[in-house]
Amino acid sequence: MSASQFLYGANVRANGIRQHYLRYGGTEGARAQRDAVVLVPGITSPAVTWGFVAERLGRHFDTYVLDVRGRGLSEAGEHLDYSLDAQSQDLLAFGAALGLKRFAYVGHSMGGRIALRAAARQPTGLTRIVAVDPPVSGPGRRPYPAQLPWYVDSIRQARQGMSAEQMRAFCPTWTDEQLRLRAEWLHTCDERAIVTSFEAFQTDDVHANLPDIAVPVLLMTAERGDVVRPDDVDEIRRLARDCRSVRVPDAGHMIPWDNEPGFYAAFGDFLGAPLI
Repeated sequence: MSASQFLYGANVRANGIRQHYLRYGGTEGARAQRDAVVLVPGITSPAVTWGFVAERLGRHFDTYVLDVRGRGLSEAGEHLDYSLDAQSQDLLAFGAALGLKRFAYVGHSMGGRIALRAAARQPTGLTRIVAVDPPVSGPGRRPYPAQLPWYVDSIRQARQGMSAEQMRAFCPTWTDEQLRLRAEWLHTCDERAIVTSFEAFQTDDVHANLPDIAVPVLLMTAERGDVVRPDDVDEIRRLARDCRSVRVPDAGHMIPWDNEPGFYAAFGDFLGAPLI
């Protein structure tokens, strides 16, 4: 087993809130010549749950995994705005606060929508985006296929204390290790943040942001998922200036949980170096 790429967890004040992140890899060796990677997880995925992916990214890139506001160890509470606009402003401010000169966004699900909206602002230093199975729901579009009670019920149970076996009822295909980690950290997801983000899947139009993105986009989708269908891929590729797509076989929406090797292979050398 190779040595861990984890360096540290830290907090930075950016966009007026405390943003927590985990850093992997650093800038030693060949990584110094490559763009940094900022990984933005989905609606109920604290940064720590993406640690296994960050370990692989960290072998090749200076990698930062963000706790989106209202998740993990980032700031949460009734006083916060949990809109997509606020989340995208967080992402823009995060890179600026850390002084990142050249960087890519890798966003999964909700994190993909955050990355796309932030990229439409054309931030200095952004070089490319990987949008991993981003919800394509929005005004006049089919709804996001998941149901809100699945999130709310599991969060409420996690707040009371939840075992991996109890989590299995919500994630029946996950491994014991994956279930333990989710059961440990799900309680850190603020229910208001999750409800607001879920409802925004139906009301925010990220397609309108696509023509304003000036960097290459890799759209990665799940073969077994119903979040992004082939006709959705075609539409996104028409709207974005420079978009390529790849479909990961034998994977549902949580692509690296279902087919981790296929997930890494799907990047190719898009980020500047292959992950396999």
